[in-house]
Amino acid sequence: MAKAYVFVRHGGPEVEALVDREPPRPGPGELLVAVRAAGVNPVDHKLRGGYRRPGQAPAVLPEVFGSEAAGVVLEAGPGVTGFAVGDAVFGSTLTGGYATHTLLPAAVAAHKPEGLSFAEAAVLPVAAATAYDGIRQLALPAGATLLVTGVGGGVGGNAARLARHEGLRVLGTASEGKREYVESLGVTHVAPGPGLAERVRAVAPEGVDGVLDLVGGEHLRAVAELVADRTKLVTAGGKQIVAELGGSPVARARTAEVLDAVAALAAADVLRPHITAVYPLERAGEALRAVESGHARGKVVIEVAP
Repeated sequence: MAKAYVFVRHGGPEVEALVDREPPRPGPGELLVAVRAAGVNPVDHKLRGGYRRPGQAPAVLPEVFGSEAAGVVLEAGPGVTGFAVGDAVFGSTLTGGYATHTLLPAAVAAHKPEGLSFAEAAVLPVAAATAYDGIRQLALPAGATLLVTGVGGGVGGNAARLARHEGLRVLGTASEGKREYVESLGVTHVAPGPGLAERVRAVAPEGVDGVLDLVGGEHLRAVAELVADRTKLVTAGGKQIVAELGGSPVARARTAEVLDAVAALAAADVLRPHITAVYPLERAGEALRAVESGHARGKVVIEVAP
């Protein structure tokens, strides 16, 4: 019998449970994977609370937590090519990652490079791929100045590494407690809060050439004025208000090609995931609390024993 960590209805932590279930069966174009590791992301607890992504079907309860995972192929569904039983793979899940077994869409899955652990591969589809898509969308030339709001999180750290790799000067907002980590990325730390725009101007009098926002709300409004070309204002945190500011949301590609690209960058230590906490599946609730608190540094991972 397989195990999975689920929410049985919408609500808070009280609706979570570790349950036994039959492993899912792969349909056409799907891979059945024995999960070795799963990433924990803020969207996980938001979905528990009732949030659905645009176009996402209503939840079928109980719903398994987790949108990204890495593991070993147990079975390939009809029509699958390029993958075989025993392959180490990673990708975005169809049936949740906090589980011993999950389904991945073969069209949006990738082989895990030998140089990456399962834990490292598991956290690439959300944070690293979002950062990759955002930096590609901004398309700033080497030498340009980029401001990343919320740079201390999983997406922000990856965006900073990739931007620095491409020769950009990077400024980043993060709490004082994350200053040391932010500066270790080669990023100029800027404290958030009232007066943010003035503090950015103090360290970049010439202005910024682009903004990658990962916070939204008033934080996004405060930094929008810093970039003259609003096509260079891109957000993964303020999708509801970015249009009125002249910017746009991060356009997620969600392709196998992007996963292959971020995996190659991770194996080359450009986007090496910053994993700060690892929990077994039996303590998935603790892992989720660590992210839900908003104070997690880097990435939190759930490891599933083989």
